[in-house]
Amino acid sequence: MNKKTIEDVDVAGKRVLVRVDFNVPQDESGKITDDRRIEAALPTIRYLLDNNASVVLMSHLGRPKGKPDPKYTLQPIANRLAELIGREVTLIPNDEKNPLARNQAAEALQPGQVALLENLRYTEKEEANDTLYSQELAALGDIYVNDAFGAAHRAHASTDGVPRVMRNMQKTAVAGFLMQKEIDFLGGALNNPQRPFVAILGGAKVKDKIPVIESLLPKVDKLLIGGGMAYTFYKANGLEIGKSLLDESSLEFCRRVLQEGHGKIELPNDCVVAPEFSNDAPRTTVKVAEIPADQEGLDIGPETIARFADYMNGAKTVIWNGPMGVFEMPNFAVGTKAVAEAMAKATENGATTIVGGGDSAAAVEQMGYAERMSHISTGGGASLEFLEGKELPGVVALDDK
Repeated sequence: MNKKTIEDVDVAGKRVLVRVDFNVPQDESGKITDDRRIEAALPTIRYLLDNNASVVLMSHLGRPKGKPDPKYTLQPIANRLAELIGREVTLIPNDEKNPLARNQAAEALQPGQVALLENLRYTEKEEANDTLYSQELAALGDIYVNDAFGAAHRAHASTDGVPRVMRNMQKTAVAGFLMQKEIDFLGGALNNPQRPFVAILGGAKVKDKIPVIESLLPKVDKLLIGGGMAYTFYKANGLEIGKSLLDESSLEFCRRVLQEGHGKIELPNDCVVAPEFSNDAPRTTVKVAEIPADQEGLDIGPETIARFADYMNGAKTVIWNGPMGVFEMPNFAVGTKAVAEAMAKATENGATTIVGGGDSAAAVEQMGYAERMSHISTGGGASLEFLEGKELPGVVALDDK
């Protein structure tokens, strides 16, 4: 990675402003139901505290519509972080009418202490990338660290505005360990992959993945396509798809890309169909050329599973983004679980395996395969845009080495 990281700067005695991604799921009572994003930021936080810095963390949570809303307070996250790091975490109010209180709370921190700024989206100025708000946030630290890969594709005040202000003030803006890891894994796979390089794409609609397909196709040795998007490819080939998902606007793209793919694109040759979208619906496995008009495809079939597994078994680099079926329903999660299993085996055989965020990451975690992958991206939209070959504003804004 050609960006500076926290290891390139002396943080001792400095107040470090860290953009993290603590946008974690919570239940109705505010209890955190999945703290993976908090855990993912711990190496950076601990490094700064161990190296005698004081730390001001900042994050968004949910969509409070630009004003304070108790439903979206970061207090439960401050409490959970305190448990994880074994020290107090102060919650700093984020009242735009009283920025002085915010500054005083930050300035009161001593080396080894940590505070969390209340929800960045308590003001509309965050998503608007407001210059004055960026300046107010930049005043909270001597050094800026972005460790929020999941928010790096957004040009918001905390991801884009603050590091630019910092640079104008001759202050430093660098990447944290999580950001560095994401860019090293995803960037390494895309720019210098060990071969064979296999990508697996799933999910519902082709149009959501068109830029990813166009970016990956010239780089991969095989592109395996499953999930709901496969049925639009079948339709483009003139096959009956029954009640299966159809992204009609992408039919012409599918025809073109199948021609341009030169045998790189592999589609499922069998699928699991049902008469209705229900876990309890009767299931039948059919060849893709034999999908009944009154049924819909909800998972890949056993022949496809075996074929896709063979491609992964011989690969040295595997990237996966998007489930193979309706994995939320146990009866149609077989294909997604099989891909996770095949990737885990590929990892054991020495391949670099990367799960590109979103639903695939959730599936891998739920199914217990997380520890058996080389890397699971914490960024849904950010990892997708990275795979599309786009520059991420939150990365571009950091200091070059």
